[in-house]
Amino acid sequence: MAIEKCINEFDVGEVIFEEGSTGRELFVVLDGAVEIAKLNGAAKTVIVTLGKGEFFGEMAVIDGSSRSATAIAATPKTRVMRINHARFVYLVSQQPAFALMVMDALSKRLRASNAVTFRASSP
Repeated sequence: MAIEKCINEFDVGEVIFEEGSTGRELFVVLDGAVEIAKLNGAAKTVIVTLGKGEFFGEMAVIDGSSRSATAIAATPKTRVMRINHARFVYLVSQQPAFALMVMDALSKRLRASNAVTFRASSP
């Protein structure tokens, strides 16, 4: 597949994917910024804003589960590259540094989530 077919451009506020949707793709931010957010009606809680070189959607590409949050373009002309499951598996098997980068990011995100959960549950 040509790389150009894997790149999408979004404008501010455009949804890249919605919480609860299915997907077997990981996304890499090429330009701009992406908010990962929880939506509750009109209320939006931004979990993290990701910039150039950062990735999102890794949980769904790894385990095939539904999306745990909504990804929204935060800047004009936000460009992302889609990496489907087959390409992800290939990269992990052929590029150990890529696999380590994903594991490192997952570990940091889990630690941050645990810290927030712990703070919220502490009296």
